[in-house]
Amino acid sequence: MNIYQELKARGFCYQQTDEEAIEKLLTTEQVKFYVGFDPTGNSLHVGHLLPVMAMRLMQKAGHIPIVLVGGATAQIGDPSGRISARPMMTLETIEENVRCLRNQLKRFIDDGDGKAHFVNNADWLCKIGYIEMLREVGSIFSVNRMLAQESVKSRLENGLSFLEFNYSILQGYDFYILNRDFGCKLEMGGQDQWGNMVAGTELVRRKSGNEVQCMTIPLLMNSNGQKFGKTAGGTNVWLDVNRTSVFDYYQFWRNSDDAQVEKLMLYFSPLPIDEIKRICDPAGNINRAKEILAYEATCLAHGEAAAREAFVTAGTRFGFADPEKKVATTSSILTVDTANVQAELPTAEIDGAVFDDPAGVTVAKLLVLAGLCKSNSDGRRLIQGGAVSIDDEKVADPVAAVTRDSFKAGGLTLRAGKKNFRRVVLK
Repeated sequence: MNIYQELKARGFCYQQTDEEAIEKLLTTEQVKFYVGFDPTGNSLHVGHLLPVMAMRLMQKAGHIPIVLVGGATAQIGDPSGRISARPMMTLETIEENVRCLRNQLKRFIDDGDGKAHFVNNADWLCKIGYIEMLREVGSIFSVNRMLAQESVKSRLENGLSFLEFNYSILQGYDFYILNRDFGCKLEMGGQDQWGNMVAGTELVRRKSGNEVQCMTIPLLMNSNGQKFGKTAGGTNVWLDVNRTSVFDYYQFWRNSDDAQVEKLMLYFSPLPIDEIKRICDPAGNINRAKEILAYEATCLAHGEAAAREAFVTAGTRFGFADPEKKVATTSSILTVDTANVQAELPTAEIDGAVFDDPAGVTVAKLLVLAGLCKSNSDGRRLIQGGAVSIDDEKVADPVAAVTRDSFKAGGLTLRAGKKNFRRVVLK
């Protein structure tokens, strides 16, 4: 199985400009290819990881990724997949976001010894003059064709600013520069980027005469038909441990729907395809498959030591799916000594000042402060559904409160559902 066949087998291929040409390119040359990420925040979340995993596979096969963080395009805003314009960010915020995203991406992509290039399109887009840009590429882009792009058509009724309308031109220009300066021959990205990516291949051909290709990756949806990467409470699962703890990151994967485990493991674990299909056989131990998925995904994002601790913490609290290690796997989860790795409960530190009022804080609000739900109303619904307990005692009253006296020396254990909990302590 060559790299293109593996990408297809794992589900990474959605649209290609020329499937035969791309397969030939990837099997006869060492290809420089690029994927772009706009720094719209200071952290990536799980929904961003699909193209990252495709890059890892390509790099493992010997190809050279160009990781573009869009310090310039983030100043414009990508209209793809949105019903309204993104809020404008300050240049200082964008620069900080660029730094954070590059550091996160380097956890997944090896940039040693020329194995990858990390670039910022602000280095060229912010240096070209407006008239110069118009003269250089303006006659190549067809307004009719741009209006036909799905990312534009879907916004015309609600309003699309001229600022956002230019985004496609800038993304296409990125491909031209990367082809000219790095010899980049392939762009990869989400399926909602197809129009922008094809515009880039046309610009490269018209400007330089070079034939380049692009390939999109399908948007990943959860079992409810929503974009993948959110918890049951609707919050994003972030790579930044200050926003999503390692334990919560592990638990997100561990709580995957049975029907999606094989697909997620094909995308987000490095295990061989035949091993994944065997582990995820419906007749087998599906909970062990989920453990392996969660462990491998956490290894990639946070390192093996953190994954081991999260695995043991969850297993100690809820039980291990395969304590006798009967499921054969090449995952290093088999080497974890569950008896000697220290398990720590995920902890939420809350400012003690919020308990200055003798009446205390409602349990619903405490759930929000602990990061177990998004709003007080969500917390009340969890309580009414019988899903909330404090120190293993169920909370039945939706307006129940917790006071400072409720806290023991080591804090209290707050649970929302079977597998979401926190050790809550005051600081």
